[in-house]
Amino acid sequence: MRTDRLSLAVLALVLIFFPTAEGAMAQTTLPATGSQSYNTSGTAPSSEANAGTKETAVVPVIGAGDLLKISVLGAPEADQEIRVDADGNCALNFIGSVHVAGLTPEQAEAIIAKKLVAGGFFAEPQVSVFAKEYATQGVSVLGEVQKPNVYPLLGSHRLFDVISLAGGTTQKAGQVITITHRDHPREPRTVVLSNDSSKAAEANVEIFPGDTVVVSKAGIVYVVGEVHKPSGVLMEYGTQMTVLQAIAMAEGTNPTAALNSAKLIRKTPAGPQETPLDLKKILEAKAPDIHLQAEDIIFVPNSAAKSVGKRTLEAIIQAATGAAIYHPY
Repeated sequence: MRTDRLSLAVLALVLIFFPTAEGAMAQTTLPATGSQSYNTSGTAPSSEANAGTKETAVVPVIGAGDLLKISVLGAPEADQEIRVDADGNCALNFIGSVHVAGLTPEQAEAIIAKKLVAGGFFAEPQVSVFAKEYATQGVSVLGEVQKPNVYPLLGSHRLFDVISLAGGTTQKAGQVITITHRDHPREPRTVVLSNDSSKAAEANVEIFPGDTVVVSKAGIVYVVGEVHKPSGVLMEYGTQMTVLQAIAMAEGTNPTAALNSAKLIRKTPAGPQETPLDLKKILEAKAPDIHLQAEDIIFVPNSAAKSVGKRTLEAIIQAATGAAIYHPY
């Protein structure tokens, strides 16, 4: 009996200090605790799995009329320069006609290499496809630029480069630029320029041959009548401008202004609409400062007039049309 108890005690000590191989293996395969996630094999996922989604860079695709330089490393007999036909095909050495229109050069390389292997011409060909000439070499730069035109452009460049080619933007230019790539004409891309230097690089996107760049026109608010400097004030994209801010940009009202008889004229689908504007109450903070829209007209009459109605709506709009545009808000 005593021997049996001693044997059991020895066995317990062995189990405590020398776990079974199966138990030890179970311990070694358990991942360490922490925030890092693991897959079923116990290994940490690759950095690619944790990278998340990123914006895919725009790559120009091959189109009809493009001149391609195609080569196979170590096989000069396979090298050739060929222009893509109207159907998007090109006739290549060994493998014949291959449809490449709509493909990036990298995708075309993969297809050509696959056909070379399938035909038994090469075991592991290293194919290179280079677009030597694009059928549409120019970039159209339109809208509020100094010199709208079609400018020759080989290879990819940046947005600021093509705007510089067009002489820069005009004083009426807005912050919205629309870019249409030749291979995606129904999917225009909108870029918003920013005065923040840290965000400028984000707007300086790639531009490719055949693209169309349109610089938008900024919104304008006109301030006419009894103000120090009747003018059109440019509204930058997304800017919220109020009546008082517009008056301030016109350098304030004249002493002869009838502040309680001003008008706000706004374009509507039914035509111009007049709204009374009591500048006196707005200046005294007794009335809310009204937010303006592009093409709004603020008319401040002269207090010496017996009736503001003597200045017709047509005359006010004509005066606004002739107002100088001298600075953005």
